Amino acid sequence: AYLNNKKTIAEGRRIPIDKAVENPTSTEIQDVCAAVGFNVLLEKNKMYPREWNRDVQYRGRVRIQLKQDDGSPCLPQFPTRKSVMLYAAETIPKLKTRTQKMGGSDQSLQQGEGGKKGKGKKKK
Repeated sequence: AYLNNKKTIAEGRRIPIDKAVENPTSTEIQDVCAAVGFNVLLEKNKMYPREWNRDVQYRGRVRIQLKQDDGSPCLPQFPTRKSVMLYAAETIPKLKTRTQKMGGSDQSLQQGEGGKKGKGKKKK
């Protein structure tokens, strides 16, 4: 919910809508954070309390170690939670799973009449 551009601030989004991602999953957030070098723990059965939809897609909590025992940041380029959220939202659309899904849907749309619609949506 923190990174979802479909949510309002009242529903739990914590970053600007222009930087947010469409329906990010907990596994995608975990992959992005683990790749940069964080200690990451994924809790599959946890849910965001304000989320009314109980689907598996919306489940999962990602816990990240931001600071060491002495209080210094684990990674100096990410001193705050918000910096991690912005980085994750910026990187998730570049994941292979996201780019392959988009590529597959574009090809199927181009075969039918919807090809122009697909291209228009991608430009936005």
